[in-house]
Amino acid sequence: SVVGGCGRLPALPRQPGMAEAEAAGDSGLGPAAAQESAELAAVIGATVPTGFEQTAAEEVQEKLGSASRISKDRGKIYFEVPARSLPQVHRLRSVDNLFVVVQEFKDYQFKENKEDALKDLENLVKKLPWTDSLKVWELNNSLKKKKTKRKKHNLQSPASREKLSDGGEEGGADQNNTNDQENCAQNPMAVEPTGGQDTEKPQGATSRNGVEEEEDSEQSDVKVEVQASSESRTKAGDGQTGEGEAKVLRFRVTCNRAGDKHSFTSNEAARDFGGAVQEHFQWKADMTNFDVEVLLNIHNNEVVVGIALTEESLHRRNITHFGPTTLRSTLAYGMLRLCDPQPTDIIVDPMCGTGAIPIEGAAEWPYCYHIAGDNSPQAVKRAANNICSLLRKNESKDSSTAQGVPLDILQWDICSLPLRTGSVDIVVTDMPFGKRIGSKKKNWDLYPACLMEMGRICTPGTGRAVLLTQDKKCFAKALSRVGHIWRRAQTVWVNVGGLHAAVYLLRRTWERAEERRSFW
Repeated sequence: SVVGGCGRLPALPRQPGMAEAEAAGDSGLGPAAAQESAELAAVIGATVPTGFEQTAAEEVQEKLGSASRISKDRGKIYFEVPARSLPQVHRLRSVDNLFVVVQEFKDYQFKENKEDALKDLENLVKKLPWTDSLKVWELNNSLKKKKTKRKKHNLQSPASREKLSDGGEEGGADQNNTNDQENCAQNPMAVEPTGGQDTEKPQGATSRNGVEEEEDSEQSDVKVEVQASSESRTKAGDGQTGEGEAKVLRFRVTCNRAGDKHSFTSNEAARDFGGAVQEHFQWKADMTNFDVEVLLNIHNNEVVVGIALTEESLHRRNITHFGPTTLRSTLAYGMLRLCDPQPTDIIVDPMCGTGAIPIEGAAEWPYCYHIAGDNSPQAVKRAANNICSLLRKNESKDSSTAQGVPLDILQWDICSLPLRTGSVDIVVTDMPFGKRIGSKKKNWDLYPACLMEMGRICTPGTGRAVLLTQDKKCFAKALSRVGHIWRRAQTVWVNVGGLHAAVYLLRRTWERAEERRSFW
Protein backbone atom coordinates (compact mmCIF):
# COMPACT_ATOMS: atom_id res chain seq x y z
CA SER A 1 0.00 0.00 0.00
CA VAL A 2 1.13 3.56 -0.69
CA VAL A 3 0.62 6.48 1.67
CA GLY A 4 0.65 9.88 0.00
CA GLY A 5 3.39 12.22 1.05
CA CYS A 6 3.51 15.99 1.24
CA GLY A 7 0.57 17.68 -0.45
CA ARG A 8 -1.45 14.46 -0.82
CA LEU A 9 -3.32 14.89 2.45
CA PRO A 10 -5.94 17.63 2.91
CA ALA A 11 -4.65 20.87 4.39
CA LEU A 12 -5.20 21.24 8.11
CA PRO A 13 -7.81 23.82 9.20
CA ARG A 14 -6.57 27.26 10.16
CA GLN A 15 -6.03 27.84 13.83
CA PRO A 16 -9.04 29.71 15.14
CA GLY A 17 -8.62 33.45 15.52
CA MET A 18 -5.27 33.62 13.74
CA ALA A 19 -5.16 36.46 11.25
CA GLU A 20 -3.09 36.21 8.07
CA ALA A 21 -0.68 38.91 9.19
CA GLU A 22 -0.23 37.24 12.59
CA ALA A 23 0.48 33.92 10.92
CA ALA A 24 3.13 35.52 8.73
CA GLY A 25 4.66 37.35 11.68
CA ASP A 26 4.74 34.33 14.00
CA SER A 27 6.17 32.04 11.37
CA GLY A 28 9.08 34.28 10.47
CA LEU A 29 8.15 34.01 6.80
CA GLY A 30 7.74 36.98 4.49
CA PRO A 31 4.19 37.87 3.26
CA ALA A 32 4.67 36.09 -0.09
CA ALA A 33 6.14 32.98 1.51
CA ALA A 34 3.44 32.99 4.21
CA GLN A 35 0.73 33.16 1.59
CA GLU A 36 2.31 30.30 -0.36
CA SER A 37 2.55 28.18 2.79
CA ALA A 38 -0.95 29.04 4.06
CA GLU A 39 -2.67 26.05 2.45
CA LEU A 40 0.38 23.83 1.91
CA ALA A 41 0.42 20.85 4.26
CA ALA A 42 3.54 18.80 4.92
CA VAL A 43 4.10 15.36 6.39
CA ILE A 44 7.19 15.77 8.54
CA GLY A 45 9.41 12.90 9.59
CA ALA A 46 11.56 13.31 12.68
CA THR A 47 14.34 11.18 14.10
CA VAL A 48 14.21 11.06 17.90
CA PRO A 49 16.20 9.30 20.65
CA THR A 50 15.20 5.64 20.56
CA GLY A 51 12.88 4.81 23.43
CA PHE A 52 11.50 8.36 23.60
CA GLU A 53 9.24 8.18 20.53
CA GLN A 54 6.11 8.53 22.69
CA THR A 55 7.61 11.54 24.49
CA ALA A 56 8.27 13.22 21.13
CA ALA A 57 4.72 12.44 19.95
CA GLU A 58 3.33 14.04 23.12
CA GLU A 59 5.43 17.17 22.58
CA VAL A 60 4.22 17.47 18.97
CA GLN A 61 0.60 17.14 20.12
CA GLU A 62 1.14 19.68 22.89
CA LYS A 63 3.00 22.33 20.89
CA LEU A 64 1.69 21.86 17.33
CA GLY A 65 -1.71 20.24 17.91
CA SER A 66 -0.83 17.38 15.53
CA ALA A 67 -1.20 13.66 16.12
CA SER A 68 1.94 11.63 15.44
CA ARG A 69 2.46 8.14 14.12
CA ILE A 70 5.36 6.23 15.62
CA SER A 71 7.29 4.30 12.98
CA LYS A 72 7.96 0.58 13.23
CA ASP A 73 11.55 1.62 12.61
CA ARG A 74 12.49 2.74 16.15
CA GLY A 75 13.62 6.31 16.57
CA LYS A 76 11.25 7.95 14.06
CA ILE A 77 7.86 9.66 14.21
CA TYR A 78 5.68 11.22 11.49
CA PHE A 79 3.16 14.06 11.79
CA GLU A 80 1.32 16.48 9.51
CA VAL A 81 1.48 20.25 9.91
CA PRO A 82 0.74 23.31 7.76
CA ALA A 83 3.96 24.48 6.09
CA ARG A 84 3.60 27.81 7.93
CA SER A 85 4.35 25.93 11.18
CA LEU A 86 7.92 25.05 10.12
CA PRO A 87 9.53 27.51 12.60
CA GLN A 88 7.64 25.86 15.49
CA VAL A 89 8.67 22.43 14.20
CA HIS A 90 12.34 23.46 14.40
CA ARG A 91 11.80 24.55 18.01
CA LEU A 92 10.74 21.07 19.15
CA ARG A 93 13.06 19.90 21.94
CA SER A 94 12.76 16.13 21.48
CA VAL A 95 13.73 15.73 17.81
CA ASP A 96 17.22 15.24 16.37
CA ASN A 97 16.68 15.62 12.61
CA LEU A 98 13.74 16.68 10.44
CA PHE A 99 12.73 15.81 6.89
CA VAL A 100 9.69 16.38 4.71
CA VAL A 101 8.14 13.15 3.41
CA VAL A 102 7.87 12.97 -0.39
CA GLN A 103 6.06 9.64 -0.29
CA GLU A 104 5.76 6.65 2.01
CA PHE A 105 5.23 3.03 1.01
CA LYS A 106 3.89 0.85 3.83
CA ASP A 107 4.42 -2.49 2.11
CA TYR A 108 6.84 -2.09 -0.77
CA GLN A 109 7.45 -5.35 -2.61
CA PHE A 110 11.14 -5.68 -3.48
CA LYS A 111 12.08 -8.04 -6.30
CA GLU A 112 14.30 -10.94 -5.28
CA ASN A 113 16.76 -10.28 -8.09
CA LYS A 114 19.19 -7.46 -7.25
CA GLU A 115 19.13 -5.83 -10.72
CA ASP A 116 15.31 -5.85 -10.83
CA ALA A 117 15.00 -4.45 -7.31
CA LEU A 118 17.41 -1.59 -8.07
CA LYS A 119 15.71 -0.90 -11.42
CA ASP A 120 12.38 -0.52 -9.58
CA LEU A 121 13.96 2.05 -7.26
CA GLU A 122 15.25 3.98 -10.28
CA ASN A 123 11.79 3.95 -11.92
CA LEU A 124 10.22 5.11 -8.65
CA VAL A 125 11.88 8.54 -8.92
CA LYS A 126 9.76 9.60 -11.92
CA LYS A 127 6.51 8.58 -10.17
CA LEU A 128 7.06 10.45 -6.90
CA PRO A 129 5.11 13.69 -6.07
CA TRP A 130 8.16 15.95 -5.60
CA THR A 131 6.53 19.36 -6.20
CA ASP A 132 5.04 20.19 -2.79
CA SER A 133 7.96 18.65 -0.89
CA LEU A 134 10.39 20.91 -2.77
CA LYS A 135 8.17 23.92 -1.97
CA VAL A 136 8.43 23.02 1.72
CA TRP A 137 12.21 22.63 1.33
CA GLU A 138 12.40 26.13 -0.26
CA LEU A 139 10.33 27.65 2.56
CA ASN A 140 12.63 25.95 5.05
CA ASN A 141 15.64 27.44 3.23
CA SER A 142 14.16 30.93 3.40
CA LEU A 143 13.84 30.53 7.18
CA LYS A 144 17.49 29.44 7.49
CA LYS A 145 18.62 32.46 5.44
CA LYS A 146 16.70 34.87 7.68
CA LYS A 147 18.26 33.26 10.76
CA THR A 148 21.77 33.56 9.28
CA LYS A 149 21.19 37.23 8.44
CA ARG A 150 20.06 37.91 12.01
CA LYS A 151 23.16 36.20 13.38
CA LYS A 152 25.45 38.25 11.14
CA HIS A 153 23.67 41.45 12.15
CA ASN A 154 24.08 40.64 15.85
CA LEU A 155 27.77 39.82 15.45
CA GLN A 156 28.42 43.08 13.62
CA SER A 157 26.61 45.31 16.11
CA PRO A 158 28.91 47.49 18.30
CA ALA A 159 27.43 46.04 21.49
CA SER A 160 28.23 42.50 20.36
CA ARG A 161 31.76 43.45 19.37
CA GLU A 162 32.24 45.01 22.79
CA LYS A 163 30.98 41.87 24.53
CA LEU A 164 33.20 39.64 22.41
CA SER A 165 36.28 41.74 23.18
CA ASP A 166 35.40 41.80 26.90
CA GLY A 167 34.87 38.04 26.90
CA GLY A 168 38.62 37.37 26.94
CA GLU A 169 39.76 33.77 26.73
CA GLU A 170 36.35 32.24 27.35
CA GLY A 171 34.79 34.09 24.45
CA GLY A 172 37.64 33.02 22.19
CA ALA A 173 37.20 29.41 23.23
CA ASP A 174 33.49 29.57 22.45
CA GLN A 175 34.11 31.03 19.01
CA ASN A 176 36.74 28.43 18.18
CA ASN A 177 34.47 25.66 19.37
CA THR A 178 31.58 26.93 17.29
CA ASN A 179 33.83 26.87 14.23
CA ASP A 180 34.74 23.30 15.09
CA GLN A 181 31.04 22.42 15.15
CA GLU A 182 30.49 23.99 11.75
CA ASN A 183 33.39 21.99 10.38
CA CYS A 184 31.91 18.83 11.88
CA ALA A 185 28.64 19.56 10.13
CA GLN A 186 30.41 19.97 6.81
CA ASN A 187 32.50 16.83 7.26
CA PRO A 188 30.06 14.10 8.33
CA MET A 189 31.19 11.44 10.76
CA ALA A 190 31.67 7.89 9.60
CA VAL A 191 29.00 5.48 10.75
CA GLU A 192 29.86 1.97 11.87
CA PRO A 193 26.94 -0.48 11.77
CA THR A 194 26.31 -2.29 15.07
CA GLY A 195 25.98 -5.96 15.90
CA GLY A 196 23.86 -8.72 14.41
CA GLN A 197 23.23 -7.15 11.04
CA ASP A 198 24.23 -7.14 7.43
CA THR A 199 27.68 -6.07 8.62
CA GLU A 200 29.15 -4.95 5.33
CA LYS A 201 30.24 -1.34 5.70
CA PRO A 202 29.71 0.49 2.40
CA GLN A 203 32.68 2.33 0.96
CA GLY A 204 32.53 5.98 1.99
CA ALA A 205 29.39 5.59 4.12
CA THR A 206 28.74 8.79 6.01
CA SER A 207 25.88 10.43 7.86
CA ARG A 208 24.70 13.77 9.14
CA ASN A 209 21.48 12.36 10.48
CA GLY A 210 22.83 10.99 13.75
CA VAL A 211 25.75 8.89 14.89
CA GLU A 212 23.59 6.18 16.40
CA GLU A 213 22.58 3.23 14.22
CA GLU A 214 20.08 0.51 15.14
CA GLU A 215 20.79 -3.20 14.60
CA ASP A 216 20.39 -4.67 11.13
CA SER A 217 21.01 -1.31 9.56
CA GLU A 218 23.47 0.28 7.23
CA GLN A 219 23.72 3.75 5.82
CA SER A 220 25.30 5.19 2.73
CA ASP A 221 25.65 8.50 0.92
CA VAL A 222 26.69 8.03 -2.67
CA LYS A 223 28.04 10.60 -5.08
CA VAL A 224 26.73 9.73 -8.51
CA GLU A 225 29.50 10.23 -11.04
CA VAL A 226 27.42 11.56 -13.92
CA GLN A 227 27.97 15.00 -15.44
CA ALA A 228 24.96 17.20 -14.71
CA SER A 229 23.42 19.47 -17.32
CA SER A 230 23.55 23.19 -16.63
CA GLU A 231 20.04 23.64 -17.97
CA SER A 232 18.28 22.95 -14.70
CA ARG A 233 14.76 24.22 -14.48
CA THR A 234 14.70 24.08 -10.68
CA LYS A 235 15.50 27.15 -8.60
CA ALA A 236 17.16 27.07 -5.21
CA GLY A 237 16.05 29.19 -2.27
CA ASP A 238 16.08 32.71 -3.67
CA GLY A 239 15.80 31.44 -7.24
CA GLN A 240 17.85 33.28 -9.84
CA THR A 241 21.55 33.93 -10.33
CA GLY A 242 22.74 37.43 -11.18
CA GLU A 243 22.32 36.85 -14.92
CA GLY A 244 18.76 35.60 -14.61
CA GLU A 245 19.67 31.94 -15.16
CA ALA A 246 18.23 29.29 -12.87
CA LYS A 247 20.79 27.96 -10.40
CA VAL A 248 21.77 24.30 -10.74
CA LEU A 249 21.09 22.55 -7.45
CA ARG A 250 23.69 20.27 -5.92
CA PHE A 251 22.44 17.17 -4.16
CA ARG A 252 23.32 13.91 -2.49
CA VAL A 253 21.30 10.81 -1.63
CA THR A 254 21.53 9.23 1.83
CA CYS A 255 20.19 5.69 2.18
CA ASN A 256 19.37 4.10 5.55
CA ARG A 257 18.57 0.42 5.16
CA ALA A 258 17.47 -1.96 7.93
CA GLY A 259 16.55 -5.61 7.49
CA ASP A 260 18.17 -8.79 6.19
CA LYS A 261 15.83 -9.68 3.31
CA HIS A 262 17.13 -7.21 0.74
CA SER A 263 19.24 -8.37 -2.22
CA PHE A 264 21.13 -5.05 -2.35
CA THR A 265 23.23 -2.89 -0.02
CA SER A 266 22.43 0.67 1.01
CA ASN A 267 25.43 1.77 -1.07
CA GLU A 268 23.92 0.27 -4.23
CA ALA A 269 20.44 1.63 -3.48
CA ALA A 270 21.77 5.17 -2.95
CA ARG A 271 23.91 4.97 -6.10
CA ASP A 272 21.10 3.85 -8.44
CA PHE A 273 18.37 5.98 -6.83
CA GLY A 274 20.73 8.98 -6.92
CA GLY A 275 21.46 8.45 -10.60
CA ALA A 276 17.72 8.50 -11.35
CA VAL A 277 17.23 11.67 -9.25
CA GLN A 278 20.02 13.37 -11.18
CA GLU A 279 18.56 12.35 -14.53
CA HIS A 280 15.06 13.46 -13.50
CA PHE A 281 15.96 16.90 -12.13
CA GLN A 282 19.23 17.58 -13.95
CA TRP A 283 20.83 18.40 -10.60
CA LYS A 284 24.54 18.11 -9.93
CA ALA A 285 25.80 15.44 -7.51
CA ASP A 286 28.01 16.69 -4.68
CA MET A 287 28.74 14.72 -1.51
CA THR A 288 29.82 17.63 0.69
CA ASN A 289 28.64 21.01 -0.66
CA PHE A 290 25.06 20.05 -1.48
CA ASP A 291 21.85 22.09 -1.43
CA VAL A 292 19.43 19.18 -1.26
CA GLU A 293 19.81 15.96 0.71
CA VAL A 294 17.40 13.29 -0.55
CA LEU A 295 16.72 10.56 2.00
CA LEU A 296 15.88 6.98 1.09
CA ASN A 297 14.86 5.12 4.27
CA ILE A 298 14.23 1.38 3.88
CA HIS A 299 13.08 -0.66 6.88
CA ASN A 300 12.18 -4.20 5.82
CA ASN A 301 9.23 -3.56 3.45
CA GLU A 302 8.62 0.03 4.55
CA VAL A 303 10.11 2.67 2.23
CA VAL A 304 10.10 6.41 2.91
CA VAL A 305 11.51 8.99 0.50
CA GLY A 306 12.14 12.41 2.01
CA ILE A 307 14.09 15.67 1.77
CA ALA A 308 16.20 16.73 4.77
CA LEU A 309 15.21 19.98 6.54
CA THR A 310 18.08 20.05 9.05
CA GLU A 311 21.76 20.42 8.22
CA GLU A 312 23.02 19.18 11.56
CA SER A 313 21.22 17.44 14.38
CA LEU A 314 19.15 19.70 16.64
CA HIS A 315 20.53 17.87 19.68
CA ARG A 316 23.68 20.05 19.48
CA ARG A 317 21.68 23.20 20.24
CA ASN A 318 22.96 23.93 23.78
CA ILE A 319 26.50 22.63 23.90
CA THR A 320 29.62 24.43 22.68
CA HIS A 321 32.15 22.78 25.00
CA PHE A 322 32.01 19.01 24.65
CA GLY A 323 33.34 16.41 27.08
CA PRO A 324 34.17 12.72 26.60
CA THR A 325 30.56 11.63 27.27
CA THR A 326 28.38 14.66 26.49
CA LEU A 327 24.70 13.72 26.60
CA ARG A 328 22.50 14.69 23.66
CA SER A 329 20.15 17.58 24.49
CA THR A 330 17.19 15.68 23.00
CA LEU A 331 17.80 12.74 25.34
CA ALA A 332 18.19 15.15 28.25
CA TYR A 333 14.79 16.65 27.37
CA GLY A 334 13.18 13.19 27.31
CA MET A 335 14.62 12.37 30.74
CA LEU A 336 13.43 15.67 32.24
CA ARG A 337 9.96 15.31 30.78
CA LEU A 338 9.70 11.83 32.26
CA CYS A 339 9.82 13.24 35.80
CA ASP A 340 7.12 15.87 35.06
CA PRO A 341 8.72 19.03 36.57
CA GLN A 342 6.30 21.45 38.23
CA PRO A 343 6.81 25.21 38.86
CA THR A 344 9.11 25.91 41.83
CA ASP A 345 10.54 22.36 41.82
CA ILE A 346 14.22 22.14 42.77
CA ILE A 347 15.96 19.89 40.22
CA VAL A 348 19.48 18.57 40.83
CA ASP A 349 21.94 16.89 38.47
CA PRO A 350 24.69 15.64 40.82
CA MET A 351 26.90 14.26 37.98
CA CYS A 352 26.31 16.94 35.36
CA GLY A 353 29.38 16.53 33.11
CA THR A 354 29.15 19.30 30.49
CA GLY A 355 25.73 20.39 31.79
CA ALA A 356 23.43 19.05 29.06
CA ILE A 357 20.61 18.11 31.48
CA PRO A 358 20.48 21.28 33.65
CA ILE A 359 20.92 23.58 30.62
CA GLU A 360 18.05 21.86 28.81
CA GLY A 361 16.02 22.02 32.01
CA ALA A 362 16.63 25.74 32.54
CA ALA A 363 15.71 26.48 28.91
CA GLU A 364 12.46 24.49 28.88
CA TRP A 365 11.40 24.68 32.56
CA PRO A 366 12.48 28.20 33.62
CA TYR A 367 10.06 28.23 36.57
CA CYS A 368 12.06 25.51 38.32
CA TYR A 369 15.41 26.00 40.04
CA HIS A 370 18.22 23.86 38.64
CA ILE A 371 21.40 22.92 40.52
CA ALA A 372 24.23 21.09 38.79
CA GLY A 373 27.49 19.71 40.11
CA ASP A 374 30.33 17.33 39.36
CA ASN A 375 33.47 16.12 41.11
CA SER A 376 35.64 16.93 38.09
CA PRO A 377 36.87 20.55 37.92
CA GLN A 378 37.26 20.21 34.13
CA ALA A 379 33.62 19.12 33.76
CA VAL A 380 32.44 22.02 35.95
CA LYS A 381 34.45 24.46 33.81
CA ARG A 382 32.95 23.06 30.58
CA ALA A 383 29.45 23.26 32.02
CA ALA A 384 30.02 26.86 33.15
CA ASN A 385 31.23 27.78 29.65
CA ASN A 386 28.14 26.15 28.12
CA ILE A 387 25.93 28.19 30.45
CA CYS A 388 27.78 31.37 29.41
CA SER A 389 27.19 30.47 25.76
CA LEU A 390 23.47 30.03 26.47
CA LEU A 391 23.34 33.45 28.15
CA ARG A 392 25.07 35.07 25.17
CA LYS A 393 22.62 33.35 22.81
CA ASN A 394 19.69 34.67 24.84
CA GLU A 395 21.15 38.18 24.77
CA SER A 396 21.62 38.08 21.00
CA LYS A 397 17.95 37.16 20.50
CA ASP A 398 16.62 40.22 22.29
CA SER A 399 18.95 42.24 24.48
CA SER A 400 16.08 44.32 25.91
CA THR A 401 14.34 41.33 27.54
CA ALA A 402 17.34 39.02 28.11
CA GLN A 403 17.33 37.46 31.57
CA GLY A 404 19.59 35.10 33.42
CA VAL A 405 18.86 31.38 33.72
CA PRO A 406 17.69 29.73 36.98
CA LEU A 407 20.75 27.52 37.17
CA ASP A 408 23.78 27.21 39.42
CA ILE A 409 26.84 24.98 39.00
CA LEU A 410 29.42 23.89 41.56
CA GLN A 411 32.02 21.23 42.29
CA TRP A 412 31.09 18.57 44.85
CA ASP A 413 31.31 14.93 45.88
CA ILE A 414 28.30 12.90 44.74
CA CYS A 415 28.46 10.76 47.90
CA SER A 416 28.41 13.78 50.21
CA LEU A 417 26.27 16.53 48.69
CA PRO A 418 26.18 19.97 50.43
CA LEU A 419 22.35 19.97 50.38
CA ARG A 420 19.88 19.73 53.23
CA THR A 421 18.06 16.42 53.78
CA GLY A 422 14.67 16.32 51.99
CA SER A 423 15.24 19.67 50.24
CA VAL A 424 15.18 18.48 46.60
CA ASP A 425 12.16 17.56 44.44
CA ILE A 426 13.85 15.87 41.47
CA VAL A 427 17.21 14.27 40.70
CA VAL A 428 18.05 13.76 37.00
CA THR A 429 21.46 12.49 35.96
CA ASP A 430 23.50 10.45 33.50
CA MET A 431 25.38 7.92 35.65
CA PRO A 432 28.87 6.65 34.70
CA PHE A 433 28.60 3.67 32.34
CA GLY A 434 32.02 2.41 33.45
CA LYS A 435 33.43 2.60 29.93
CA ARG A 436 34.89 6.02 29.03
CA ILE A 437 34.69 7.30 32.59
CA GLY A 438 35.25 5.17 35.70
CA SER A 439 34.98 1.38 35.56
CA LYS A 440 32.38 -1.34 36.06
CA LYS A 441 34.23 -2.39 39.22
CA LYS A 442 34.02 1.12 40.72
CA ASN A 443 30.31 1.28 39.89
CA TRP A 444 29.59 -1.55 42.39
CA ASP A 445 30.59 0.82 45.20
CA LEU A 446 29.50 4.08 43.55
CA TYR A 447 25.93 3.21 42.54
CA PRO A 448 24.52 2.23 45.99
CA ALA A 449 26.28 5.19 47.62
CA CYS A 450 24.81 7.54 44.97
CA LEU A 451 21.28 6.15 45.35
CA MET A 452 21.48 6.50 49.13
CA GLU A 453 22.69 10.11 48.96
CA MET A 454 20.06 10.99 46.33
CA GLY A 455 17.45 9.42 48.63
CA ARG A 456 18.67 11.57 51.52
CA ILE A 457 18.32 14.89 49.66
CA CYS A 458 14.98 14.03 47.97
CA THR A 459 11.63 14.86 49.58
CA PRO A 460 10.08 11.68 51.06
CA GLY A 461 6.82 10.65 49.36
CA THR A 462 6.97 13.10 46.44
CA GLY A 463 10.64 13.10 45.36
CA ARG A 464 11.60 11.36 42.12
CA ALA A 465 14.73 10.48 40.21
CA VAL A 466 15.40 9.82 36.54
CA LEU A 467 18.69 8.01 36.04
CA LEU A 468 20.40 6.89 32.82
CA THR A 469 22.87 4.00 32.85
CA GLN A 470 24.19 1.24 30.63
CA ASP A 471 25.48 -0.76 33.61
CA LYS A 472 22.04 -2.30 34.20
CA LYS A 473 23.16 -5.30 36.24
CA CYS A 474 25.03 -3.15 38.74
CA PHE A 475 22.13 -0.68 38.94
CA ALA A 476 19.56 -3.44 39.60
CA LYS A 477 21.71 -4.82 42.43
CA ALA A 478 22.24 -1.36 43.94
CA LEU A 479 18.52 -0.58 43.72
CA SER A 480 17.63 -3.80 45.53
CA ARG A 481 19.88 -2.67 48.38
CA VAL A 482 18.11 0.68 48.76
CA GLY A 483 14.58 -0.56 48.02
CA HIS A 484 13.37 0.92 51.30
CA ILE A 485 13.82 4.47 49.94
CA TRP A 486 13.47 4.11 46.15
CA ARG A 487 10.72 2.36 44.18
CA ARG A 488 11.13 1.77 40.44
CA ALA A 489 8.13 3.21 38.57
CA GLN A 490 9.17 2.98 34.90
CA THR A 491 12.02 1.85 32.65
CA VAL A 492 12.69 3.26 29.17
CA TRP A 493 15.16 1.34 26.98
CA VAL A 494 17.34 3.68 24.93
CA ASN A 495 20.24 3.57 22.47
CA VAL A 496 23.16 5.80 23.47
CA GLY A 497 25.91 5.88 20.87
CA GLY A 498 25.20 2.27 19.93
CA LEU A 499 25.07 1.11 23.58
CA HIS A 500 21.86 -0.37 24.96
CA ALA A 501 21.08 1.67 28.05
CA ALA A 502 18.12 2.25 30.34
CA VAL A 503 16.44 5.31 31.83
CA TYR A 504 14.90 4.52 35.22
CA LEU A 505 12.14 6.60 36.80
CA LEU A 506 12.30 6.11 40.58
CA ARG A 507 9.86 7.39 43.19
CA ARG A 508 10.91 8.26 46.74
CA THR A 509 9.17 6.28 49.49
CA TRP A 510 8.11 7.83 52.80
CA GLU A 511 10.92 5.94 54.54
CA ARG A 512 13.53 8.08 56.25
CA ALA A 513 16.96 7.80 54.62
CA GLU A 514 19.83 6.93 56.93
CA GLU A 515 22.82 9.22 56.85
CA ARG A 516 25.35 6.40 56.30
CA ARG A 517 24.78 2.69 55.65
CA SER A 518 26.76 -0.44 54.80
CA PHE A 519 25.45 -1.73 51.48
CA TRP A 520 27.09 -5.08 50.80
